[in-house]
Amino acid sequence: MLDLVLKNGKIVDGTGNPWYVGDIGIKNGEIAAVGYVDQEAEQTIDVGRQVISPGFIDGHCHSDLLVLDQPTSDFKLLQGVTTEVVGNCGLAPAPFLPGYADALQQYVQPVLGSTPWAWNWQSIEGYIETLVRNSASENVATYVAHGALRIAVMGFENRPATAGELARMKALLEEGMRAGAIGLSIGLLYAPGSYTSQEELAELCSVLPKYDGLLSTHIRGEGNSLIASVKEVIWIAERAGISLHISHLKAAGRINWGQTMTALELIESARARGMDVTCDVYPYTAGSTSMTTILPPWVLEGGIQATLARLATPQLREQIKRELREEQTTWDNLVCSTGWQSVYVSAVNSSGNKSLEGKHVAQVAAERGGVDPEDVMMDLLLEENGQVSIVYFHMSDDDVREVIRYDRSLIASDSLGCVTGKPHPRSYGTFPRLFAKYVRDERVLSLEQAVRKVTSFPVQRFKLGKRGLLVPGFKADITVFDPEAFRDTATFEQPIQTPVGLTHVIVGGAMTVRGGRHTGALAGSFLHACSCKSHH
Repeated sequence: MLDLVLKNGKIVDGTGNPWYVGDIGIKNGEIAAVGYVDQEAEQTIDVGRQVISPGFIDGHCHSDLLVLDQPTSDFKLLQGVTTEVVGNCGLAPAPFLPGYADALQQYVQPVLGSTPWAWNWQSIEGYIETLVRNSASENVATYVAHGALRIAVMGFENRPATAGELARMKALLEEGMRAGAIGLSIGLLYAPGSYTSQEELAELCSVLPKYDGLLSTHIRGEGNSLIASVKEVIWIAERAGISLHISHLKAAGRINWGQTMTALELIESARARGMDVTCDVYPYTAGSTSMTTILPPWVLEGGIQATLARLATPQLREQIKRELREEQTTWDNLVCSTGWQSVYVSAVNSSGNKSLEGKHVAQVAAERGGVDPEDVMMDLLLEENGQVSIVYFHMSDDDVREVIRYDRSLIASDSLGCVTGKPHPRSYGTFPRLFAKYVRDERVLSLEQAVRKVTSFPVQRFKLGKRGLLVPGFKADITVFDPEAFRDTATFEQPIQTPVGLTHVIVGGAMTVRGGRHTGALAGSFLHACSCKSHH
């Protein structure tokens, strides 16, 4: 007797092969039969020619704390997502050393969000144990985050690591890999990642081959320095002899549009030399991050309190303002090429500034009596103790389309852990938007190609074990949707909106979304790398 049979679906199995009509039988959390299934089942659902696909994998997001805060993860499950990969961009809530918890919390808050409760772990293993204890509706895998390693060992000091410090970071990385992390993530745009040389990173990465670990990179610059930044991470991975994954590949700033093609050529030539290099992309022309990333890198030295002290010093403010108005800089001065009307405030902490959420900085400057937008930005950071999230319109449609079409890219949301205020709509709409806009409307990808990019490809890339394909013996993580109706409703103006056209989601054999509604099931697992030892 099977637990469940899904009858009469369009089976898109995750391989990229053409769909066919058939049934899926599920038993004990696994796929037991595929094709024509005539066995008895406790429950049979006729899905009426809707698509039956493996559950979607969000291979790049920042739900590290959100999955503890909101274990049902409705905003992801209702998009068809059954697994999230966290610890990205060098940002994660572990490891930290005694006395450094506050520094790490302040550092990650604009991206990971804040939590009202104490962090009762210090190591990655402790964080993983907390995840396992607090059951969730989805599966989770994590990286070891380089920013957290560096803060634990060196705080926010802008200098090379000593031999002893590097040894300590390697030991922490090794500890995380042994605990089941899938690799190391670096965020070279963010201090203290930005203070690290490629040589130091290559040396740190020498730990990874032993664990077949992946290097995932938020590269140093996605604007004027895009090509140099891609070359840098390829150099690091080649030097360390490891696989490389470039996060949210884009060309930011109008003057750089079109450069994504050069970046993709660099990936191709690395692959031609025998390197394993891939990338991911989100299906929007706007990004979202912390407002502090607008500042010149020197302003961020020493952590958030040191930054705020500089923003409060009149002559330093003038210097910052001058640098923000220079087109040609050694760092990524995106706001200069796109303008302040392309940056809007997505989330603040204080009730006094709530009315600014959803307004762009140029508009706030006008409302505050025509002050300079640079001053508005610095004042806001001071008023909010550095905790301001922004949405940034800085990409071209054509570039996004090219990276989505590229055979070695997978699709991920890059959603932040901050889902209050006016978050980027990708938190609620990434996966349905892929199928609505890029499959149905624009035909950039076929249905089968799109499913592969969010199922078997990310599973293979992140070594998530037996899932991502509709194959007997694989985990029953399954998404059912109407291929004609599945679409996002989240917009930049109204981002907190659930998609339509999603029918059922099954996680580990448990019906977690039925008829478009979350059942409250908490059947997710923590996925150790290779997931040979998946802990429930």
